[in-house]
Amino acid sequence: MPELLDQLTVEELAAAIDADEDLTVIDTRPPESFDAWHVPGAVNIPYHPIEGLGDGHDWADVEAIAAAGPTAIICGKGLSSTSFGFELGSRGQDVKVVKGGMEDWSKLYDVVEIETEGNLFLAQIQRRAKGCLGYVVGDRAAGKALAVDPTRQSHEFELLAADAGMVVDGVVDTHIHADHLSGGRTLADRCDVPYYLSETAEERGVTYEYKPIADGETLSVGDVDVEVLAAPGHTTDLVNLLVDGRYLLSADALFVESVGRTELEFGEGGAERGAELLYETLHERYAPLEDDVVVLPGHVSVDADGRFGAGKPGELVAAPLGDLRAELELFSLDRSAFVDRVSGQTSEKPPNYEVVIDANRGILDLEEEEATGLELGPNNCAV
Repeated sequence: MPELLDQLTVEELAAAIDADEDLTVIDTRPPESFDAWHVPGAVNIPYHPIEGLGDGHDWADVEAIAAAGPTAIICGKGLSSTSFGFELGSRGQDVKVVKGGMEDWSKLYDVVEIETEGNLFLAQIQRRAKGCLGYVVGDRAAGKALAVDPTRQSHEFELLAADAGMVVDGVVDTHIHADHLSGGRTLADRCDVPYYLSETAEERGVTYEYKPIADGETLSVGDVDVEVLAAPGHTTDLVNLLVDGRYLLSADALFVESVGRTELEFGEGGAERGAELLYETLHERYAPLEDDVVVLPGHVSVDADGRFGAGKPGELVAAPLGDLRAELELFSLDRSAFVDRVSGQTSEKPPNYEVVIDANRGILDLEEEEATGLELGPNNCAV
């Protein structure tokens, strides 16, 4: 048995997957965990350090799978994968263990800077495993930036601003999120800057202090104007941000491949009311916006195999509003058909969404380990 195993960071694993390298990924978690979400292309071979291989596998099967080339072993936290890796390595296989397992994979980020004119800085921060999309909007000349929808790893937003020569001057959460824990308040407190939420967030029972923003209000970041647009439907408190009149941060109202689901706040019985509001947002509140406005959504769907529903990690997730108006089926439906479709959707809800909502309302204080566990899995915020 080897004395130690080589480790692979999640960044290195992502680079190998993106480059389509000859790498076999074996996931040793139980089948139900694997089926919910996993690294692209992974093979599930359940394993327990004491109970051994599960699901009818034997080591001959494993060796045959690993013989195809270098093998990376991943589990939840990097524990059972290490034991598995030692055993497989002792059989002469080229093995590496993914450091931190799926927990670290869930915290992996890609950054895409958007080509803009003048001093406007705009970048999309992609949380790869969950499909969460946040933004840094700034004025390079003024050295100031606005962080939009920062996730719990909020340092990613602060570091991006710093790398571009700016400091975070304000933080916005577009709504009370249901699929992930917000890092907005933490980032605002750390930078000692305003934390913004919709003025209607009070109606959702938010317990902490924030600076309310209203429909039609403008947040100035240096000389960059960010207009607030109320966009209810996914939630009552959802706002969009129109940057420089050209870029629509559409949050969970409109995605490039779908629209936001409505029952996470409204409940199954109120989903139709949410769908009515969402229809009005898409067809009335968006009506004044030109077709060439670029839609930058708050999420991209991620399937169980870890692949984006639109584009690839590290590529900009965006679309001209006119293209979505013309090509997205949900945009073409009349009010009645839209409400029926949206309120009747039955896809699986985000894991632990009710607890996540309560934490984001300030009702619950979570320990780090508990917070990490709550966020594991896909976002499931789209219809």
